[in-house]
Amino acid sequence: MGTVRDLLYATKRRMYQGNRPGTLARVLNRASEWMYSTGVLSPGYAMTLEVLGRRTGRPVKLPIVVAEYEGQRYLVSMLGRDAGWVRNVYAAQGRAYLHRRGREAVQLTEVEAGERAPILRRYLAVAPGARPHFPIDRSAGLGEFARIADQYPVFRIDPAG
Repeated sequence: MGTVRDLLYATKRRMYQGNRPGTLARVLNRASEWMYSTGVLSPGYAMTLEVLGRRTGRPVKLPIVVAEYEGQRYLVSMLGRDAGWVRNVYAAQGRAYLHRRGREAVQLTEVEAGERAPILRRYLAVAPGARPHFPIDRSAGLGEFARIADQYPVFRIDPAG
């Protein structure tokens, strides 16, 4: 029998089987998207990402956590390279918008795998909902984060321009 944490993590992983949000995850994401965009009952690092869909060309929005590290802001894909928003960012050549009490045009630039370890550790420190999707604990050493860094895309957020 697992701990409460183990059961919670297993439930959260099931919500994203096949690296896609299931019905419950979509409902919760919709509520979080509104809260994060408006800044209601959410921390300042909780925002909504808007990027054009690679197939439809229509805006796609999803709740995200922005991790700050050494004065820069970053997005991390908790579901890895195959997450839909990551493929949309690639197709949009990094052009996107962040929403938090307004709309900010941004340019997302992928960070090389060799530079991701400390950013991933910082991300897990501020994104508890992402922790079940990582094979290591948030307190792991940088070497362990470096070992998995190529599996989790990280994007630096810069002003568009």
